[in-house]
Amino acid sequence: MFVMMNEARLGVAVQGLAQSEVAYQNAVAYARDRLQGRALTGAKAPDKPADPIIVHPDIRRVLLTIRAFNEAARAMVVWTALKSDVAHRSSDPKDRQEADDHMGLMTPVLKGYLTDTGFANAVQAQQVYGGHGYIAEQGMEQFVRDARIAMIYEGANGIQALDLVGRKLPRDGGRAVMAFFSEVGGFRQGSRRGRSHEALCDAALQRARPSAAGHHLADAERDDEAGQCWCRRHDYLHLFGLVTLAYMWARMAKVAQDKIAAGGARPISRPSS
Repeated sequence: MFVMMNEARLGVAVQGLAQSEVAYQNAVAYARDRLQGRALTGAKAPDKPADPIIVHPDIRRVLLTIRAFNEAARAMVVWTALKSDVAHRSSDPKDRQEADDHMGLMTPVLKGYLTDTGFANAVQAQQVYGGHGYIAEQGMEQFVRDARIAMIYEGANGIQALDLVGRKLPRDGGRAVMAFFSEVGGFRQGSRRGRSHEALCDAALQRARPSAAGHHLADAERDDEAGQCWCRRHDYLHLFGLVTLAYMWARMAKVAQDKIAAGGARPISRPSS
């Protein structure tokens, strides 16, 4: 049963990412087409009665926030999918164990964090449409309704938080989570410091380490107030997801920067959204 459920939870995690992506793509297309107001720095489409709303800072904030999540979440899904291949097909027992540990640790994080954030991103993408986002003609209200179920089925996200903190962190003496922190910490030590994505990775990692968060979670285990227990576990799951996304961005940025430094690639011009 748990093999089936864990596989389904990974599939639902991809659904959360997919909902975020389709909502983002539609919101970008609408923001480029919808005319309203003028850019703060002057007209960007002087031949038209107004500028497209994509020029407005708050619209760009929403779209770029969703896009940043989507790209890192996609890397997180692919990373875990590769671990699944190793767990099932590697001839090295140690590699299979490490990959299986990773899968067990990341399953509740992927399911809970990607579907929570996927729904939130669908709502933010709907906001880009203004009142148009609430009518069936545009399709955005359908995305919001569809994204909501992913937070519930195959184990509601409250269960994912309980699973992460109650089962996956202490499992095998914390072997999986300590291997994860060791990998992220080792990557940081081997990288040059001072870049913004690496600073984010550092800050998130320090807050998620057992030495920083463990005493709060230990208190939650002894707390009779279920609401307080839940809040701590839920927040920790989201913190763990943020650490992983920061790690994905740091790895992607390093690959890109190394290729640029080696002359194998050139920086891409900044996109319009």
